[in-house]
Amino acid sequence: MSHTSRKSWTTRHKALTSGGAVLALMTLGACTDTDTAGKDDAAKKPAASASAPAAGGDSAQKKTAFKGSGTFEVGKDVQPGTYRTTGNGSAGCYWERAKDSSGEADSIISNDNVTGASYVTIADTDKIFKTNDCKAWEAVDPKAAGGSPKTEFSGKAGMLKVGTDIAPGTYKTTEAGDGCYWERMKSASHDLDSIIANENPTGPAIVTIGADDAYFKTNDCGDWKKS
Repeated sequence: MSHTSRKSWTTRHKALTSGGAVLALMTLGACTDTDTAGKDDAAKKPAASASAPAAGGDSAQKKTAFKGSGTFEVGKDVQPGTYRTTGNGSAGCYWERAKDSSGEADSIISNDNVTGASYVTIADTDKIFKTNDCKAWEAVDPKAAGGSPKTEFSGKAGMLKVGTDIAPGTYKTTEAGDGCYWERMKSASHDLDSIIANENPTGPAIVTIGADDAYFKTNDCGDWKKS
């Protein structure tokens, strides 16, 4: 069965600041919908529960839950829970939570293009999870803490777990760079309600990541250092 060769989605993220509402435009770039049925069907199998022991830091206990390319039925091929992918380059890792298998834009609950790392929480009400050209996904416990949270990290790191991957606090970058985007998040659902604040800064930038923040996303920015 053939598929539409290419789709692209654009999501407008709203951030509230002391000056009012600010819209930061984040383009969820082109997604290649190739026919993966032949090469991925043999690899599909029920995923490990998201309660499997895999913390945010480097751990020998990390286990692949499902591969980085394929379309999976939630509850059968993959289980609801929180998952993480790491080590993605800029070549086009894309994922999508969907409410049905129609493939239409209206079926999309949330989606993202990933460089570096990403977390996503698949809800038990989701029907489909699609992932293209990503590194393998591992199940994580969203409540687990571990390792030594970093106070310096790359501005292209992607999505990081606060308290596990990075420490809360005020961070500075001396040069945001072209296309820099950051986002403070209260969950890994990736819907608009999950956004606490966001910005497309230019030049030097400062952001305070709260202790109650769940995640911090950074794309195409200069390196961040805690001040």
